[in-house]
Amino acid sequence: MEVDDLVRFGSKAELLERAAEYWNPDKTAFWVGSGIDLVIDRREGYLFWDMDGRRLIDVHLNGGTYNLGHRNPEVMAAVTAAMGRFDIGNHHFPSLARTALAEALVRSAPATLTKVAYASGGGEAVDIALKSARHATGRRGIVSVVKAYHGHTGLAVATGDERFSRLFLADRPEEFRQVPFNDLEAMERALRPGDVAAVVMETIPATYGFPLPEPGYLAQVKALCERYDALYIADEVQTGLMRTGELWGITKHGVEPDILVTGKGLSGGVYPIAAVLLSERAGAWLHQDGFGHMSTFGGAELGCIAALATLEITLRPEVRSTVHYIADAVGAGLRAIRDDHPDWFTGIRQDGVVLGLEFGHPEGAKHVMRELYEVGVWAIFSSLDPRVLQFKPGILLTPDLVEELLDRVAVGVSRAARRATPVAQGTA
Repeated sequence: MEVDDLVRFGSKAELLERAAEYWNPDKTAFWVGSGIDLVIDRREGYLFWDMDGRRLIDVHLNGGTYNLGHRNPEVMAAVTAAMGRFDIGNHHFPSLARTALAEALVRSAPATLTKVAYASGGGEAVDIALKSARHATGRRGIVSVVKAYHGHTGLAVATGDERFSRLFLADRPEEFRQVPFNDLEAMERALRPGDVAAVVMETIPATYGFPLPEPGYLAQVKALCERYDALYIADEVQTGLMRTGELWGITKHGVEPDILVTGKGLSGGVYPIAAVLLSERAGAWLHQDGFGHMSTFGGAELGCIAALATLEITLRPEVRSTVHYIADAVGAGLRAIRDDHPDWFTGIRQDGVVLGLEFGHPEGAKHVMRELYEVGVWAIFSSLDPRVLQFKPGILLTPDLVEELLDRVAVGVSRAARRATPVAQGTA
């Protein structure tokens, strides 16, 4: 059976019409209305091609899912070979692949983390983390930051922005409270009542546009957690796996979390998998009742093979060096572009290859996104702060592609500055 026989459409227009009818009407209409008629077809490395043949450099990476590029040859080879022996597996039983990955993850992590529980995606993994913290502490309260995003599943959605929690009647302030990022006084006020099970924090909040933690902030949040006997959950779904130049971004802040969540890039972009790394206290339920959380597709054996290959590649010394090169080259190139448009391109938030580009317009990143799309670069605006463009180069990006990327970004930013500045002035 040929793939084209299963996904055949006469034209992009026909596909978009059917997507609006059968898949997601609002999301389809949003992208088309924004001038982004993107239907991803062929993909390879850090490039993909639209259904109509448009070539784009991918610096969205679906939140870091494609850290190693689309269809990374080594990950694809590992999974292809594994299909001769494995399938999803049976989540009830010990497994070669699940056990091997659990051991590899624990060995990669801060010494506080000794157990692994699996999920099929990041939101489910955050749910496991929150449930584990509640079990360990006997408390219900969860603290997150304003404009947080930790997924769309049951408990995870309640930790995020009200745009998503209210939509599904999941806003429960009596149990889920939020404090401003980088505000230690607000954090302590939230913890002081003594009813908080955990603080859940993205090391750098992604959907909020990657605002950087102030020096010492995350370490002081961890100290507050210890003072008030709450657990610290590091959400590393987007900042882990070498994106900051270290395997886990939280280690750069001298923090050993009680729980660490990883996903997206762990899959190698090939097979869904996410994981929760737990301390002995946080993972106590695994001793008490190992059936306390079950996930048919969590820790699927093919996904574990993809993750093992991904982890091995990511931990190579030359990859760490490459990340530092990319971060330096891209950072310098973007600063030069910013200097050419200082009133429009107003700031750069950067830690490694985690970047948020700030623009002097309330929806500046949307304008830039559209212009970059026209010149062959795909990056996405921050949905909870559309002034900021999420900009996430891959960790294996080659020097020639870095140079091409910066050339195209210079053109796109310049076009956006010319076309959007009158709008900005009109809204001032």
